[in-house]
Parts: sequence; C-alpha cells; structure tokens
Amino acid sequence: MLEVRNINKTYGKTRVLADVTCKIEKNKFTAFIGSNGAGKSTLINIIARTLKSDKGQVIIDGMQLAEWKTEELAKKIAILSQFNHINIRLTVRELVSFGRYPHSKGKITDADKEKIDEALEYLNIKHLENKFLDELSGGQVQMAYIAMVIAQDTDYILLDEPLNNLDMNHSVKIMKVLRKLVREKGKTVIVVIHDINFVSVYADNVIALKNGSIITQGLNEEVITRETLKDIYSLDMDIHTVNNCRICMYYK
Repeated sequence: MLEVRNINKTYGKTRVLADVTCKIEKNKFTAFIGSNGAGKSTLINIIARTLKSDKGQVIIDGMQLAEWKTEELAKKIAILSQFNHINIRLTVRELVSFGRYPHSKGKITDADKEKIDEALEYLNIKHLENKFLDELSGGQVQMAYIAMVIAQDTDYILLDEPLNNLDMNHSVKIMKVLRKLVREKGKTVIVVIHDINFVSVYADNVIALKNGSIITQGLNEEVITRETLKDIYSLDMDIHTVNNCRICMYYK
C-alpha cells in the first residue's frame, strides 16, 4: 500500500498541491487525471522522491518515504518522467541496462542480462536492441524507456504522461503492456494521463485532481462520470458503453 498524507507544495506564491491525501492500492493500475496545472506531475514526483514536498508524508509499504535509503528505494519505485534526455549516444540495450543499476551498480551480471532480455521481449523490441536511439521513431524510443523501467524490476512503476506525442498504435501497445504488468507480474502502476478513454479502458482506480486538490478518487466506474468530468474539464461529455468499456465523447 502507498499512502499520501496531507501533501502540500508551493512554487513561489503559487500553491500547487493543497493537503492532498490518497491511498493507492497495491497490485492495481491507478491513473491520475486532471487538467493542465492540476498538480498531477508534482504529486507523482513527490511520491517518487524526485521532488520534495513542503509538508505531509508519503508512506510506502508501512515506512515513511523519508526513511528509505536511496539504494533501497530505487529497488522499490521506478519513475519515468515526461522529459527524458540522455546526452550520450546509446543503443536500446544500453539504455535498458540502466534499469539494472540499483541492483548491479554498473557491473552487469548474468541475472541482470536475463532481466534486460525479459524487458526487451516484454515490449516486443528485442529486434531493436542494437539500434541507436536516434535511429528510432518517437514511439520506439518511448518503448525503450519503458523497457528500462521494467528492467528495474520494482514493485511500484510510476509514469508521467507516457503517451505524450505518440500515435494511437504505440499508445495502445504501451497501455496493454502496463495492464499486463499488473495482471501477470503483480506490479503497482501509477500513471499521469490525459486521455480519459485510455483511463476508462485500462485503469482500476482513478484519482482526479483540480487546482492542486483531489476532488474525487475511487474505482474507475465511480470516477469516470459525466458530472465529475464536467467538474474537472468544464466540458459536457456523453459516456457510452462499448464492449463493456465506458467511452467518453465530448463536443464543441
């Protein structure tokens, strides 16, 4: 279980998060939704300890986030940020191998190689392992970064807008992989995402933020409602059920 208790964060005079409290179930797929500037990315980075809160606590498996040693936390939580830039030329395999650093400290073992191969195969990009990142499409590069996170083999996988600038084909592939990680490997996946229909189809639980506060949280079908979405986005939407999935339609 991951618990967030009364988290506050301010940038200058702007309050980005205000007394945010939530619980994230283990072995489930949880989505953070909300308009731009709602505080989603700030919250996920505070959970991953890549950003410090001004006030409040994050509890991971019964232990306060601040009490975790860095090397142990890196074996518990992996995060993929919105912006990933590496200034050296790497192959896909070299990038994915970075995910093993918390375990290997740079000295790759046979066990590490197995985890790297497993991650490449999980994303179906083994055939690209010797390609340089600058030779790939944006979607292929994002798949490589997600393979790196999978190779880290943590209980909690956090992704901040992993579908940005991707076509529908790569977006669907990534969402299916994340769902598969929960179902087959028992991972806890937490995603910041803007596409409500992907949330509706793939997420178990949803946490909705607005102006730095959580306005509602719960099961997918409890949060993805016409009333809640209008409150968040100021848009009228219709929700239709297609193949047992709730699909949101909005109009100008």
